[in-house]
Amino acid sequence: MKLAFSTLGVPGLPISDVVRLAAAHGYHGVELRAHPEEPVHPGLGLPERADVAAEFKSAGIEILGLAGYARVAAPGDDGPVLAELRALLELARDLGAPFVRVFPGGGTEQSPAEADATAARRLGTAAEYAADLGVRILLETHDSHRTGADAIRVLGLVGHRQVGSLWDVMHTWLGGEQPSSTYAALSPYLGYVQVKDIASADDTTPLPLGTGVLPLTECVELLSREGWDGWLCWEYEKRWYESAAPLEGLLGAGREHLGRLLNESA
Repeated sequence: MKLAFSTLGVPGLPISDVVRLAAAHGYHGVELRAHPEEPVHPGLGLPERADVAAEFKSAGIEILGLAGYARVAAPGDDGPVLAELRALLELARDLGAPFVRVFPGGGTEQSPAEADATAARRLGTAAEYAADLGVRILLETHDSHRTGADAIRVLGLVGHRQVGSLWDVMHTWLGGEQPSSTYAALSPYLGYVQVKDIASADDTTPLPLGTGVLPLTECVELLSREGWDGWLCWEYEKRWYESAAPLEGLLGAGREHLGRLLNESA
């Protein structure tokens, strides 16, 4: 498996510094948070996109994917959501990123079946464009579709190879789902896995890997046993928790912890 971290953990950090951190601490790639407050977002011009791609390539660091904020199950018209998806896909194409992350975002005014159908319709439409660009859309286990069982209801309806899943281990755990059940549901669709650690279900402030309650050991052992060889991406949610320790000082130990888990599960 290859290791990455998300720029959600280093809010606003210039790309040159992000690349330097990844190279210095032995990470193979980086997930870029695609938001207007970050250096990389869909409003970036073509020359700037080329510069970002070149900076990563010269350092030998991969851009794992773009963490977008399109909410594919959200109530309302399809048009704005599809436009947001298209912009994210084009940005990923220009940067050479294989994946784009989207959220479910279903509303309380919808029934689960309505939310599923809305998400599947939009993802199915966007899938054809994604195929043309060589990018895969990943639906994260999050919010209205927190577990693998939730996500599979949408992915099964879409049935397109360019639409897959992103397993966020915190959300499936908070949803009460065992890692084995999550993997069984998502394995045909799995793009990559977001790892993290927290103190408890009531305190989701990010912690250094291996110091909290999330079943990281079990997840890595399961993935290894199944022969899965994709990406583990550390999503340290510093942007949402100002009191959390800076990620820069934790990256080395986090890399070592993931390396130990991989070695022990081999």
